[in-house]
Amino acid sequence: MEREWGPYPMKHDTYASPFSWRYGRAELRALFSEERRRKLWRQVWVALAEAQSLYGLVSAEELDDLRAHAHEVDIDAALEIEREIHHDLMAEIRVFASQAALGGGKLHLGSTSMDIEDTVETYRLRRTLALVGGSLDELLQAFAAKIREYADVVCMAFTHLQPAEPTTLGYRFAVYAQDLLIDEAALRFAFDNLTAKGLRGAVGTSASYEQLLNGTGGSGAMEAAVLDRFGLQSRDIATQTYPRKLDYLLLSSLAGLGASLSKFAADVRILSSPEFGEVFEPFGKSQVGSSAMPFKRNPIMCERIDSLARLLPGYADVAWQNTATNYLERTLDDSANRRTILPEALLCADEIVQLAKRVVNGMRVDTQRIAENLRTYGPFAGTESVMMEAVRAGGNRQELHEVLRSAAMQAWSAIAQGQVNPLGHLLTEEPELTSRVDPAEIRRMLDPGKHVGTAAERARTLASRIDALAPFPQQKEVEVRE
Repeated sequence: MEREWGPYPMKHDTYASPFSWRYGRAELRALFSEERRRKLWRQVWVALAEAQSLYGLVSAEELDDLRAHAHEVDIDAALEIEREIHHDLMAEIRVFASQAALGGGKLHLGSTSMDIEDTVETYRLRRTLALVGGSLDELLQAFAAKIREYADVVCMAFTHLQPAEPTTLGYRFAVYAQDLLIDEAALRFAFDNLTAKGLRGAVGTSASYEQLLNGTGGSGAMEAAVLDRFGLQSRDIATQTYPRKLDYLLLSSLAGLGASLSKFAADVRILSSPEFGEVFEPFGKSQVGSSAMPFKRNPIMCERIDSLARLLPGYADVAWQNTATNYLERTLDDSANRRTILPEALLCADEIVQLAKRVVNGMRVDTQRIAENLRTYGPFAGTESVMMEAVRAGGNRQELHEVLRSAAMQAWSAIAQGQVNPLGHLLTEEPELTSRVDPAEIRRMLDPGKHVGTAAERARTLASRIDALAPFPQQKEVEVRE
């Protein structure tokens, strides 16, 4: 049985994309396999023949013959024909027709290639996106659990990668989860808008189908019957293809997801560095961090997320160009790159979501180190409150600012020399402050645990929003005989 994560068996004597064996789930790779694609093509042809049989265009015997041979994909035979005719779908038709000697003569009746290919492509995109979306919902639930667990754990926040004011760890996790909720909504929108071209013929007018049906207007019902088999719908307007804008909508949404997870992974990498030492990705007992340095505990999962996520905007950029340069009713300069960008973008997104789930579920949090960092840097956040109280008691704001600044600089120098932060001691010995604010009150205001506002409450509210999220929509699965 194949493993849930990690490299899978493959042929090692030729180039293979890492997404064909190393990254992404086996279920998704199988969906984008050449064998599955051709079997799905054949399912479209059978569904079309079934619909046409209702109008007397295909006999019961011919239909039975097509059904009986629909699973007999012979890729080697089709590739041999393609080498001669240079058309992959037409080569598959010839192989299928040779196998189904009785019904093969009715294959592809009234169709253009993209009637078949775009139906299958839309189905595969929606089916895969539904799986990725389901995993994203699981990731959000994992974040919700962490948000609740650490909602009240006060930690230092950092702006410009410098200590700022306190926050809570649960609130920080809520920041990542909120980004992912935006991505989840974008992916839902993309899923809802991934519609098929339909059965419309060479330029989308349905002229060939209407001719077959003697202009009765029945082509719409025939199309609907085929698309229903795949759980698909079409738009009012099509050309030779479905709108290539839909590819860009999908891939740009995946790029947005990649940006969110890349930030999360980069932050974990920062927080796991010795200077912070607060949050870590899981590290296996037998895991090797470095071939040269046995002590290393490298954050390789987060690094992989960041590495793979960089591909996603590139895929989206190609989809944008396909959209912008698909001249008139169709050009073919999108065809070759779509074989790469569509499956790889989804496999890439799936991989980083799976990795992020492992990081969140197995995350190690060092609360002792968090508390140490808070004691070291947290008191600085209270200086503004001290100044406000002293001004309110009659002090000069500008003069007090200089007093506080000077004390803070002394405290920073002490910290740099490895000393405990002396800011509280320095301020409670400043007459300009103690003449107006009680020293005990100054120490209270320098307590970072009292300066997190509504962080914990807001974090829990976001976790509740995740709990209320409806499951990601699912795509009907088409059964194909293996």
